[in-house]
Amino acid sequence: MLFPTLGFGLFFLVVYALIWALNGSNEWRKIALLMASWFFYGAWDGRFVALLFASAAANWALARGIAASEAEGRRRGLLALGVAANLAVLGYFKYAGFFFEQMALLLRSLGFARDLPLMQVLLPVGVSFFTFQAISYLVDVHKRRVPAAGLLDLMLLMSFFPHLVAGPIVRASDLLPQFRHAPRLERGAVAAALLLIVWGLFKKAVIASELAGSLVDPAFFDPASRTGFDLLLGAYGYAVQIYCDFSAYSDMAIGLAALLGYRFPRNFDQPYRSRSLQEFWRRWHISLSSWLRDYLYIPLGGSRRGPARTYLNLFLTMFLGGLWHGANWTFLVWGSLHGLWLGIERFWARHRPAGWPLAPAWVAGLVTFHIVVLGWIFFRAPDIASAFAYLHALATGGWHNTLVTPLSLGLVVIGLAIHFVPPNLLPAIAVRVRRWPAPAVGIALGALILIVDAMRPEGVAPFIYYQF
Repeated sequence: MLFPTLGFGLFFLVVYALIWALNGSNEWRKIALLMASWFFYGAWDGRFVALLFASAAANWALARGIAASEAEGRRRGLLALGVAANLAVLGYFKYAGFFFEQMALLLRSLGFARDLPLMQVLLPVGVSFFTFQAISYLVDVHKRRVPAAGLLDLMLLMSFFPHLVAGPIVRASDLLPQFRHAPRLERGAVAAALLLIVWGLFKKAVIASELAGSLVDPAFFDPASRTGFDLLLGAYGYAVQIYCDFSAYSDMAIGLAALLGYRFPRNFDQPYRSRSLQEFWRRWHISLSSWLRDYLYIPLGGSRRGPARTYLNLFLTMFLGGLWHGANWTFLVWGSLHGLWLGIERFWARHRPAGWPLAPAWVAGLVTFHIVVLGWIFFRAPDIASAFAYLHALATGGWHNTLVTPLSLGLVVIGLAIHFVPPNLLPAIAVRVRRWPAPAVGIALGALILIVDAMRPEGVAPFIYYQF
């Protein structure tokens, strides 16, 4: 069930009406939200609702055991068991097939011609997001940052449909306190939520979808048949596509949750205006980057154990961040590239000769953006060979145009220009919209949705991050 579809719109209208009708009883409200979330998730494959239920139940039991025990050894043991169990679920569904495939290749390279049995594992949508959320919850309970939640609250935390399949990774400390009382719906929150949803629809249905079909997919499908100019614009196009696609999901998730009375943290903050890769990761997929910082980089030692260990920790964090995205060598190269460049930035900041001027902001921004774009080529390519074929054709191809159209070029420019508008523009518009009478808001909303629908290409592709 995709957000920008009529089916989801009807589903949400029913849920919205039911939830606010039940607002007098917070427990029934949460039960209804949980049932709606399981229905939403089951629309992809009903079998995996049982996985979601079992994961939440197991983490609930482990968290209660951690919270109830005073013996630190037992608490650590239960935490280790919980982390290992969650990683085992993630590892089986995301990496078992890849492991068997690589094992078969290794055996054939050693002269063993017999193939291993083909192992196909169906990937549950959003498994990376709800397992990471569960791990952070167990760690926070162990560190006594949050109390152990009731079963209903934890199941709703892990299953809440706005963020279930592609984030943001909403932490227990952010959402569980909001479940304690029935929320109130404020006019200003509604105006901001509706603007976010429509803005997300535009970015996904118009910019991301059009760039995917007209520019990015053709460029990456057969780079050898394209010119260097085509491939350069294809790489820029993918940078805009993945930003508009993923930030659109986050915007809609935040807006949908707000209409139901809950607040999600911001997940994107104009990342392509960053002047360093460190700044980029403070602005891109903020919930994941902060998760990696707090639950991986800092536990590894962070920057507390000297420069060499700091560089290693940066590399390992980004390498594992790449692995989180999927079982493909391209993701590992992407994560390694980011880890190496973060280390280079840190090294240069420590050892830059005294008196050397800092690079102008626009130069730092251009360098950072092109490092990110280089990484996106590996991220988008189906395999390592295709990524290097893309880079080779980019470097050796001609510079005449065979693929780029005025529309695709204009959308790339718009997608990049988004990063330089005033960051408080939507909230400022929401302040004005909240003063409008309800009928005017409804008419404006309907008109904007019709305009987006008229501008978008045919069909709605799944969000890129559904595969993670």
